[in-house]
Amino acid sequence: MKKYGITALLALALVLAVTEARRSEGEAQTETTATRTFHTPRANSQAATPTESNGSWQQAAEGLEIPHYVSSRGGQLIRHTGFTLSYDADFKTPQWVAWQLTAEKVAGEEPRADSFAPDPEVRGAKAYPQDYTNSGYDRGHMAPAGDMKWSRKAMQESFYMTNICPQNRNLNRGDWKDLEELERTWATRYGTVYIVAGPMYTRKNPPRIGNHKVAVPDCFFKVLLVAGGAEPQAYAFVFRNEAGSRPLKFYQHTVDEVERLTGIDFFPALPDTLEARLEAAMNHVN
Repeated sequence: MKKYGITALLALALVLAVTEARRSEGEAQTETTATRTFHTPRANSQAATPTESNGSWQQAAEGLEIPHYVSSRGGQLIRHTGFTLSYDADFKTPQWVAWQLTAEKVAGEEPRADSFAPDPEVRGAKAYPQDYTNSGYDRGHMAPAGDMKWSRKAMQESFYMTNICPQNRNLNRGDWKDLEELERTWATRYGTVYIVAGPMYTRKNPPRIGNHKVAVPDCFFKVLLVAGGAEPQAYAFVFRNEAGSRPLKFYQHTVDEVERLTGIDFFPALPDTLEARLEAAMNHVN
């Protein structure tokens, strides 16, 4: 990951200002030579070098979704059946949640659990389902239950509160859900999607809900690596924690931009030059 002189909080304030500008401009965008627009992932127009061939990067595929992140508040690494996360015991939300979604997993038939519970793996302070009651926020999944239909245990663990954040109801059931459905479409079509998602905070002292003081995020990020074509394609999104009904391209950023905003190094197992190229590219969705 690159090092940046600007702080993550200032960078996030800047990107929120850009989002407001997009809104006022009616989401009008002009394609430049630096951005490529297409409906589905495809082979990058710049050929991979021999050391970065499809086979080479796929040798690191196991665990490829796991990012690198060091927080001043610490973080407990927790591995569950269907996803891995880093948990913030102060905010009582995940710092990030990472998982692989494959065509086989999408085809699973395990019914939705709908039974939220505290995570038994947490060593410190926990969030509880009751913290969200009458808060005005949904219990928003980072790794969605719809991606865990391949295993009863994975489904049940996806309802642990370490995988949950206070999320605007309209966002959770609208644009955020739209992206989840697109991920499943891509996994079915291309085989594998590597995904990292989590909350973003612009304030050191965010508002809290419930008896256990769960911190309410200002935004959410999601970063994808789609294993289609000669080499993968990367996508990144930032959603404000508010109601909205917009096309997914409205929320798009490069992975490099989301790294600046979060301080998280995504897909560090990729060969460096391939990682740099993918994370600088803007591959628009509809």
